[in-house]
Amino acid sequence: MIDTAPRWADRAARLTVLTTVPSGLWRLALGVGIPVGFSGDLKRMFDSHMPGWGTAYVIALSALAEALAFLTVGLVRPWGRVAPRWLPWFGGRRIHPLAAVIPAALGAAAVTLITWSAALGGWEHNMSNPDSPHGTAGVIMTLCYAPLLLWGPLLGAVTVDFLRRSRA
Repeated sequence: MIDTAPRWADRAARLTVLTTVPSGLWRLALGVGIPVGFSGDLKRMFDSHMPGWGTAYVIALSALAEALAFLTVGLVRPWGRVAPRWLPWFGGRRIHPLAAVIPAALGAAAVTLITWSAALGGWEHNMSNPDSPHGTAGVIMTLCYAPLLLWGPLLGAVTVDFLRRSRA
């Protein structure tokens, strides 16, 4: 019998999905040509690609981030332990816990490293460029990217819970 995830893990998994939404919306605004605060050379660079191939890139990046974050929900739902029947070749088969734990743990470590290193220095370096968004635009951009700081730790916590329940 598959035990159910505790309430906190279920909420954390759902919150993980939401952590990528604000930055994705900010990138989509950039991609469709809404002014998001860039000026000078950076503005000219973005204006030359968006709308255009740059738009496709930011849409794909946002969709990928959201899809990867959504996989966290599989750690608290039955489809994370048994593949849905509609999947070709794998439908209805049990998923080995390590097939979920290893990528989830690596993902949690990578996302935490990337987002926290950006917040603790890399972001400041990027924002020191005089052509980067400043003032209200800079605050909005920062607020849109700040929820990503929760993605890695939330994924890590849900992964540890999934491993604990898988061993039980």
